[in-house]
Amino acid sequence: MVRRRAADAVTARRGPRDDAPAAEPAAVPARPAPRVRGGRAAVAVWAAALVAAFAAGWWLRRAGLATEDELPPLHARARDRPPTLELLPAAALAAAGVAVLPVLAARLPWRWLPPAAWAGAALWAVALAASDGPGALAAPLDAPTEYPAGMAQLRPDVLEYLRTFTDRLHAYTTHVRGHPPGPMLVLWALETAGLGGTGWLAAAVIAAGSSAAAAIAVTLRCTAGEAAARAAVPFLVLAPFAPWIATSMDALFLGAGAWGTALAAVAARRAGPAAVPAAAGAGLLLGCLPYLSYGLLPLFAVPLAVLVSVRPRRAVLAAGAAGLAVVPAALTLLGFWWPAGVRATLDTYLVSGGSAQRSYLYFLFADLAVLGLLTGPAVAHALPRTLGTLRRAARLRTARLRARVPGLGTALPAGAALLGVLVLDVSGVTKGEVERIWVPFAAWIMAAAAVHRPPARAWLAAQACTALAVQALVLSHW
Repeated sequence: MVRRRAADAVTARRGPRDDAPAAEPAAVPARPAPRVRGGRAAVAVWAAALVAAFAAGWWLRRAGLATEDELPPLHARARDRPPTLELLPAAALAAAGVAVLPVLAARLPWRWLPPAAWAGAALWAVALAASDGPGALAAPLDAPTEYPAGMAQLRPDVLEYLRTFTDRLHAYTTHVRGHPPGPMLVLWALETAGLGGTGWLAAAVIAAGSSAAAAIAVTLRCTAGEAAARAAVPFLVLAPFAPWIATSMDALFLGAGAWGTALAAVAARRAGPAAVPAAAGAGLLLGCLPYLSYGLLPLFAVPLAVLVSVRPRRAVLAAGAAGLAVVPAALTLLGFWWPAGVRATLDTYLVSGGSAQRSYLYFLFADLAVLGLLTGPAVAHALPRTLGTLRRAARLRTARLRARVPGLGTALPAGAALLGVLVLDVSGVTKGEVERIWVPFAAWIMAAAAVHRPPARAWLAAQACTALAVQALVLSHW
């Protein structure tokens, strides 16, 4: 007994190694995970919130108080005829995923698991979208309100476009007016590389958005350990938000933020000079976020939570800060001043005839219900335990004690993403259309589902059925 206590004391003094794959091995206990308390009640609240949000939206629309949206709180309309036969391939893929994904996640060598998660997530998103026909992947990007419709104004001179972007904002298409110039620069880069057209753009968007499954798995391995990362992979692949991965530009934003965070986590866990380029790459990607969408600023809570979890060295932080400054400095020197862009976008939003007139009180509640639709019942069931983990960690006085709280490595990024959503929701910046806007946040909240003890096939099936139901009943504009 004395020897055992002495060995435990030595282990506690040593702490986690810098080159260990997991930041806190104690965060993933070898014993089966305890039962999630309050989970059933949370699922009941999840279902009731969805019913209430759509019922209230129907009443508002009938009373003539809802604007712009045919199926509030979604910016979509109900399908006249559900695509039953057309959805059979996606349903078959879902059934195969529920059966196979837990096995692959448990047994596949780690080096192959993130690429497999990427491929699986892309296949799931494409299978759902394909139920609308062969041209469905690029169709949302062909709308006259989308970014490609504004390419004619950028082509003559991209530098002049940046310098005058704020001054000429009122003349651009709807989505260009609502965002910084970053998305248009992505389109310009693709066209310059010979990949112009909405087909190539759709491929890039789906590839970036589905790659977040791999990036989040890599991040969780650094913050919570390999067991937690493996448990999360099936839920990241069969995510309910997949209908908006194919094809919404917000999926591209998701990919940029997810890989920026993953590189930050990897850099923080590595020892030696190899960590510096990874940290610089993380900063470069994260520095793009405010220039892709103004609403992505609260997403920085996720990489901050990851850095708090893994505690990087000063050299890594310095490299990350240097990379973070590159894009803001470059675009500022080229003539785009970010605060002026925010003000101009807000001005065009306030004078718009639709979205600015939406009810704040209704969407304050309904937008959170849409977040539940994106994350699914499995996350609702796991959320009480995730919030409980964060509460227990907050009560502890030292970082070393907090690092030993089981499940903290998954709770921190999930809780940070949820905090970002709440900030946007309460601010009133986002009123409606959040089925796409919440996607970069919803993917990180999906990490909470890792608390379900594998194989968790019932919860995985519930997630897949949620996505299938959305695709069958809702015709989205993106």
